[in-house]
Amino acid sequence: MRSSFILASHSPRRRELLAAAGFEFETLSAGVVEKFDAHLTLREMTLFNALRKGACAARLHPESVVLAADTLVALDGEVIGKPSDSKHAAQILQRLSGRTHEVCSAVFISHLAAARSTCFHEISRVRFRRLSRKEIDNYFAKVNPLDKAGAYGAQGHGAEIIARIDGSFTNVVGLPMEKTIRALRKFGIEPRATPN
Repeated sequence: MRSSFILASHSPRRRELLAAAGFEFETLSAGVVEKFDAHLTLREMTLFNALRKGACAARLHPESVVLAADTLVALDGEVIGKPSDSKHAAQILQRLSGRTHEVCSAVFISHLAAARSTCFHEISRVRFRRLSRKEIDNYFAKVNPLDKAGAYGAQGHGAEIIARIDGSFTNVVGLPMEKTIRALRKFGIEPRATPN
């Protein structure tokens, strides 16, 4: 019998990536507050948060295959989370302007009833254009930065501020689809429809 598939996230970007790839799934919020610890590396912190969110959701739905993820940005090894307000968001983009930073997404997949789980991560390097304060304000007029790690999104208007991405584009959006599709296949989760 095919297991149901649950995305333990209300991230619209992760929902869009999975749906575009042809997956059918339910969503739920794991209800877990993301933790930040200056002693952890970018990779360690994303894996820690993805594992916490996924384990919580898996306990609630042991018969389902559950996927949880966490995405963070780091500049010179310093992790940058979501901005606290619009002023903080502008400060973040000013720091990233003209520089290269890392984006790390960690993914945890679990099927508790089958006693199976896996976790993995992906790191992409993103080079920003040199941005004036006016360009930052123009970008924020089109995009809400407050729900995004690093105060920006690669999709949509991302090309206005991003010069280059080295590595997985979907990782920067919030879910490294290349690795995720391969991992889900091992849990018997396949796309039902051919992506458009």
